[in-house]
Amino acid sequence: MASETSARYLRFAATEARGHSPSYERLAGGVADDPGLLSLVDQLPGERRQPNLLLAAVRFLNGPVGDDYAAFRAWTVTHWTRVRNTMLERRTQTNEPGRCAVLLPVLARLPQPLALIEVGASAGLCLYPDRYAYRYDGGAVFGEADSPVVLDCVTTGPVPLPERLPEVVWRAGVDLNPLDVSEPQDVHWLECLVWPEQHERLARLRNAVGVARTEPPTLVRGDLDATIRDLVAAAPAGATPVVLHSAVLAYLPPEKRASFAATMRDLACPWISNEAPGVLPAVDRRLPPLPEADGLLFTLALNERPLARTGPHGQSLEWLPTP
Repeated sequence: MASETSARYLRFAATEARGHSPSYERLAGGVADDPGLLSLVDQLPGERRQPNLLLAAVRFLNGPVGDDYAAFRAWTVTHWTRVRNTMLERRTQTNEPGRCAVLLPVLARLPQPLALIEVGASAGLCLYPDRYAYRYDGGAVFGEADSPVVLDCVTTGPVPLPERLPEVVWRAGVDLNPLDVSEPQDVHWLECLVWPEQHERLARLRNAVGVARTEPPTLVRGDLDATIRDLVAAAPAGATPVVLHSAVLAYLPPEKRASFAATMRDLACPWISNEAPGVLPAVDRRLPPLPEADGLLFTLALNERPLARTGPHGQSLEWLPTP
């Protein structure tokens, strides 16, 4: 019988990497069938055994992540102490600016101007929806005319596409380990979290880092539930404080998610969540029955009211019918 870690790597290879990264599909599948390497991974805390984290750590240390599993294995075992330390020090803080394409229709409808507050902010690249340009369904580019970041998104259903960008007057975030866009090693880590074959995503990330460097956000190190009240209170007078997050709460245990949700209900400010199924039960209960194939999509919700189904990197936006 396969171990839990083996099953995790096999599932990653078959359902996440397949069709998106041949090299990661091959390497994760190899790890799943490798008792020796699995025994090393199993020495790590459970939350640090993620396939993404192992593969990014090897890349970060300039190890081989190409077609040759034998070379990957030999290098990883030989340099295991360094790989292990990187996996303990770093986190899977994928900071995908493409998600702004699915957040934008909600942000544009809120009372302006906005004070954006992101939990699990990483380097804060999703705090710049007003600094990017957008192309929905292959149409005309909309948004910041001179932006080096153009986000493509395919839509389905009655998406309320905005007529203008939101007005953002303040940007802040909290993360257990915030990343600094002016620090080369932090940027290198962000780049290693982009899968090897995804050259367009890598270019987009680098351009978004350039945008953030011109106006760095306020990033606070801390626990999201313990910090969010202070950040909301710090929002400038006259601005609508908006709390947002995407692909963050899944890394918390259920009791921490429930506590954070209770805090957000108490704060009663706009709360935009973009998370996988099963992460926020109150959102899931309000969803219509969905095809099994949609299991890898996220649910975009405002104050726990589901609005749309979204691609994990902001590549698609399916607006749900109003109940």
